[in-house]
Amino acid sequence: TCLRHHVPLEQAGLLLAPNGERHLKSPQDMADLFADLPEALETTRRLTERIEFTLENLGYRFPDFPDGQGNPLSLTEQTTLLRRLSYSGASRRYGVCSKKVNAQLEHEIRMIHQLGFSGYFLIVHELVEFAKGRGILCQGRGSAANSVVCYALGITNVDPVGGGLLFERFLSENRSSWPDIDIDFPSGERREEVIQHVFRKYGARGAAMTANVITYRPKSAFREMSKVLGFPPSLSDRFSEHSSSHRPEGPKPVTPEEKAAAFDDRIAPLLPPSHPRLPALRRLYEAVLGKPRHLGQHSGGMIVCDRGLDSVVPLEPATMPGRTVVQWDKDDCEDLGLIKIDLLGLGMLAAMEHTLVISSARGRPLDLATIPKDDPAVFEMLARSDTIGTFQVESRAQMATLPIMRPKTFYDVAIQVAIIRPGPIVGDLVHPYLNRRNGRESIDYIHPACEETLRRTLGVPLFQEQVLRMAMDVAGFSGAEADDLRRAMAFKRSDERMERVTAKLRQRMTERNIGEDVQEKIIHSIGSFALYGFPESHAISFALIAYASCWLKVHRTVEFYTGLLNNQPMGFYSVHTLIQDAKRHGLRVLAVSCVSSEVETTVVDDVTLRLGLHRLKGVSATTQHRIVAERNRQPFDSLEDFLNRVAPSSNERRILAQAGALNDLPKVGHRRQALWQAELPLYDDLLKAPAISNWSPPPMSIGERLSADFATQGAST
Repeated sequence: TCLRHHVPLEQAGLLLAPNGERHLKSPQDMADLFADLPEALETTRRLTERIEFTLENLGYRFPDFPDGQGNPLSLTEQTTLLRRLSYSGASRRYGVCSKKVNAQLEHEIRMIHQLGFSGYFLIVHELVEFAKGRGILCQGRGSAANSVVCYALGITNVDPVGGGLLFERFLSENRSSWPDIDIDFPSGERREEVIQHVFRKYGARGAAMTANVITYRPKSAFREMSKVLGFPPSLSDRFSEHSSSHRPEGPKPVTPEEKAAAFDDRIAPLLPPSHPRLPALRRLYEAVLGKPRHLGQHSGGMIVCDRGLDSVVPLEPATMPGRTVVQWDKDDCEDLGLIKIDLLGLGMLAAMEHTLVISSARGRPLDLATIPKDDPAVFEMLARSDTIGTFQVESRAQMATLPIMRPKTFYDVAIQVAIIRPGPIVGDLVHPYLNRRNGRESIDYIHPACEETLRRTLGVPLFQEQVLRMAMDVAGFSGAEADDLRRAMAFKRSDERMERVTAKLRQRMTERNIGEDVQEKIIHSIGSFALYGFPESHAISFALIAYASCWLKVHRTVEFYTGLLNNQPMGFYSVHTLIQDAKRHGLRVLAVSCVSSEVETTVVDDVTLRLGLHRLKGVSATTQHRIVAERNRQPFDSLEDFLNRVAPSSNERRILAQAGALNDLPKVGHRRQALWQAELPLYDDLLKAPAISNWSPPPMSIGERLSADFATQGAST
């Protein structure tokens, strides 16, 4: 109550409930309360016996894919349609399909039909086709890239047959859960178009976003409980300095005793043990720590149903207009058999899509599917670590290894994406791979049976699929058993499952006369990937975007930087760093100008771009659009004309002047002059004396201009 009304306990007064009876009562409590109504109690008992409800069967069904008239197809009909679309797509992808491709298609389609998933693939395919039909960049990633059906349907862009990817990493015959297909879309409005398409297609009650359960962490628990008890905010600030809002150092406190000890360690420097409210603060803090605080929205998970979801799961309207949210998180939904489709937003796709739009508008249309995957200029750029602003290869760690790695092929880029990950790092695999690549270490396969699996990575297991194939190679695991290993590796809640699969692996290797030293190496490799494994299919999917971003930086430089600047924040680097990098690549970056800038950053010519009004912090979007609209209607003939027609607020006037955005107006000249003239209308009565009204202030120094740039734009040209 105190938190909801933002008042401390001592001021809550009549807001508080008169008693503590508002909770779910036990059957005995209810019998005691209604002892004088035995017939009502008996009727209630009989009613509860008649009501059947179990979380094991919520009555949820994934929608069947419809025919052209909207009638649901049977599973057999859905599989027939899936087969036709898959073979048609495979012909477009491969030209003439090889026997290997046809065999893999049949194997996958048979498995998909057997598991009853045909409609799921058709519905995801429809979403992708909807996006592509509207020019929205999209790409499936994750384990879905191991499927040739997904590749043929255009859901993913990775050839799993040519890449030798393991389908069982994605789907296997003993899999009880639905396949997980993640699709990246440009973040922002373009992804929202696809999300709203789902809501329109299945209805507000037939589709919903999954929730994130936001729990109390140390900082938030202390801040809010101390506020309830009337402690000053300064105490919460000091507590925050002694704790982490995510995970404290050392083991996470679980038992009440551990929680109490952790709290005492943090509070000891802040409050004396004798403080009268300390026991209550400790009790409340320990009670709420880790408990739900509120619901948030998952970044892109959506549930769809063949009928009203509100008859299956609890729903609520989202704060974002046009959305509905399931009051369960993604793990709850998966555990209870609800099918989730992930429509994720990726900032780099938004920047690349913007780059393509600009290129097309400038008469240089481009299709990313046609760019060469062996461009020497791209690999030279990677070898120089010239990767600021690109995707997945721009971090400091990536830039440090790129000159050593020196990628020469597209697959090298996939390895580069995957190698700076916790799995290879924890497993101490990064240096062995780099040393072997550069001839400083001989190539050694863990066992001759693993040579084919590890050949492309020089005997070093870098991908999760390789670990699964190693289990199949040296222990004779079936695809289903390899999938069991995958699930054990991903199962973070218990080590027991992993130990059980590992014991089975050891037994099989012993039966095949595999030596203990080799067994230990294989078990160590699996252990390294147990929590941090990076799938090869995921790496290749990301490498496609990484390579394309590098290609655009090399061959569409001005358009690429413009797209990047219009889609900030994202990536590792600030806008200022991106601007300076653009200048290092020979581009001129023109400052924001109310006379020349559009709302977004624009291309002026092949080597020049103009920052947009959107870069100004504190100038509303309404004012930005009004500036452009009024200027297009008639050019501004003075600062006074600009102020009269645009009518910015007093704060916006100062920001525009400080940023130099008014400098190009007639009779302005420099920023301080703009500041002076912009303030004159406020003091007309005081500044009528000619000596004052005609006075002109001196220009800002370089340091003052730099300071003003960062204050108003977060960057300087």
